[in-house]
Amino acid sequence: MILHELIDYSTLKIIWWVLLGILLIGFAVTDGFDMGVGALLPFVAETDIERRVVINTIGPTWEGNQVWFILGGGAIFAAWPPLYAISFSGFYLAMFIVLAAMILRPVSFKYRSKRPDPSWRTTWDWALFTGSFVPALVFGVAVGNVLLGVPFKLDLDLRMTYEGSFFGLFSPFSLLCGLLSVSMLVMHGAVWLVMRASGDIAMRARRFGTVAALLAIVLFALGGYLVSSGYVEGYRITSEIDPNMQANPLAKQAVIEGGAWMANYTAYPILWIVPGLGFLGLLGTLLLLQTRMEMLIFVFSKWAVVGIIATVGITMFPFILPSSVQPGASLTVWDASSTHRTLFNMLVATAIFLPMILVYTAWVYKVLWGKVDEETIERDNHTAY
Repeated sequence: MILHELIDYSTLKIIWWVLLGILLIGFAVTDGFDMGVGALLPFVAETDIERRVVINTIGPTWEGNQVWFILGGGAIFAAWPPLYAISFSGFYLAMFIVLAAMILRPVSFKYRSKRPDPSWRTTWDWALFTGSFVPALVFGVAVGNVLLGVPFKLDLDLRMTYEGSFFGLFSPFSLLCGLLSVSMLVMHGAVWLVMRASGDIAMRARRFGTVAALLAIVLFALGGYLVSSGYVEGYRITSEIDPNMQANPLAKQAVIEGGAWMANYTAYPILWIVPGLGFLGLLGTLLLLQTRMEMLIFVFSKWAVVGIIATVGITMFPFILPSSVQPGASLTVWDASSTHRTLFNMLVATAIFLPMILVYTAWVYKVLWGKVDEETIERDNHTAY
């Protein structure tokens, strides 16, 4: 037996669908609070020393958190090549804006402290806000567009033609998803500041976190209603499909119809646990922000992020990138993956290196854990941001 045949091809596809979800959730949980803190920076800190406190709560770890973003992009490229090619081509300008915004973050971290001039530092503070707010918004807008369907076609040679435009990405539903993403990450960042800062900063973070949690609850419920009511039409495969097939999205038939995105919940009611986890996390965060149970608040905040993102994946399965103009060309878990051998070899590498990343990340957080306050900044002035 060839080694890669130890695991069935269809099983490997499911494993990599789950792993991709884990990597994206890992990015949202870790770098998500970095973006939330950056978006809150101009509002929770009034003086320069307070802003330095806020920045130093994420300064030592934000670079490591972005590893999850790189891993997620790498997983899409290697495990789902058509998904990588079509999404990065169709969303090219949006991706460029995200990249430019994310470049602003490290530049802001490094340049802010180079001069004591207040206007210089204020400029970089707003640059850090932009580099945090814009990706949070655009990522959410992208998810909204995926749920709606992306306007691309495939010819018989599987060459892609994208028929959309940049401004066409910003529909009412996609903007709703973008605002949900922003509110979720701002809430997550506020909870992080409650844990890592103190005094006035933590007090302001509680207020902003409460508002963000309330907004996230409303937007998550509204988005769920629009999907479940059929206002946002879903996709359904109408032909037989072989889970062990090689990549060929055109080997199936699919249709667009209202309520199709609810099929998985109808077939497997236990899946309602997933959006339930999202609401539980949001409500728990909202209530616990009024208490002093800081670590427990962070647990519920992470549950909210996991529940919301996992809800999208569960709702769409097996679709990973539906086409709004040629439904039969939609990419699914079954017909858009890499080869059997590639998925297996990647799984072996992931089994070796992912635990190492998790252990190292946990160790870094353990070493760098603790409250950051003005006394800490003044004492460690030579190393603080």
